[in-house]
Amino acid sequence: MDTYSCSTCGSVFPMTDRHWVCECGSPFELMPAPRFDPGIIQSEGNTLWRYGSFLPIRSQDNIVSLGEGGTPLVPFRLPPGNVYLKLDFTNPTGSYKDRGATVLVSKLKELGVQEVLDDSSGNAGAALAAYCARAGIACHIYTPASHSSGKMKQIAAYGAHLVPIEGSRQDTARAALQAASKTYYASHAHNPLYIEGTKTAAYELWEQLGRRAPGMVVTPLGQGGLLLGIYKGFRELQQAGYVESLPRLIGVQSVACAPLAEAFQRGVSEPLRVQEGTTIAEGIKISEPVRGRRILSAIRDTGGTCVIVSDQEIDEARIELGHHGFYVEPTSAAVLAGFRKLRQEYSEMNEIVLVLTGSGLKSH
Repeated sequence: MDTYSCSTCGSVFPMTDRHWVCECGSPFELMPAPRFDPGIIQSEGNTLWRYGSFLPIRSQDNIVSLGEGGTPLVPFRLPPGNVYLKLDFTNPTGSYKDRGATVLVSKLKELGVQEVLDDSSGNAGAALAAYCARAGIACHIYTPASHSSGKMKQIAAYGAHLVPIEGSRQDTARAALQAASKTYYASHAHNPLYIEGTKTAAYELWEQLGRRAPGMVVTPLGQGGLLLGIYKGFRELQQAGYVESLPRLIGVQSVACAPLAEAFQRGVSEPLRVQEGTTIAEGIKISEPVRGRRILSAIRDTGGTCVIVSDQEIDEARIELGHHGFYVEPTSAAVLAGFRKLRQEYSEMNEIVLVLTGSGLKSH
């Protein structure tokens, strides 16, 4: 698993070359992972590194961990069906992005990388900054100047160099790409190591549900790293013979920025070009998702769908979750808003999982 392959042209690159994207411009995938085997899951500890045998780190000495993974799965009173909440906002930096960051930074440490940059609306930047601090790797985070001050304070608290960029989320990405000519681009959107980390959420769900797949998993949908990770994890479980069918994957986007949902509804294979609007769900305001084609393919492969929700619906869902004891940021609340639009359609389905991805403390 020390080799990248291009998802489009098939070119192969060793990780030691420190490429972050293929020469043709397409994102990488990792070469095939070891076959899933529950017999080699580590029995000690409760972090995602219990699944270290299926992750691309050669030596345990290079693991950079803050205790991520092993997040609770709790029942949620929302008929019809059995609905569960996967509390990934309880990860160390307050979001699911820790799953990707721990694997990415561990591999960067193994490769001897000493300085990195990324562009982020907040959560991915905070996660990368925290794990780089743990590893002793210098970190620069490019972020939209208009986004939550709480997330920027968190990034700065880890000692990262914060670079606020005026303009849209895509303006931030372009600024980071220019800087990446000189500094390793530890992109949570491009680097497949992030998806290796997020796939562990599927392993956990499989164990927490008694070694079976749920009928449906609902996630917020921006760059799609969580949805693709869950898809990859359950595909590995299926290929190894431990689940018969994949859960339906549901991606939720904001009406202010829904390139994937609009593409899905029109039956096309590439994200549509959209104008970024204003939304309280800043984590999913991504107008040009890097792995858009792959996301749409994964959703269709599982019989899932994309849902578009308004800020009012998101805020109502956020308040409802709070009244049940779950304090999450608007991006997380979008999953409940989206599921409410679908629950009659899937009224016969049991074991539905809504993934809560980010803490409410991040939205201030």
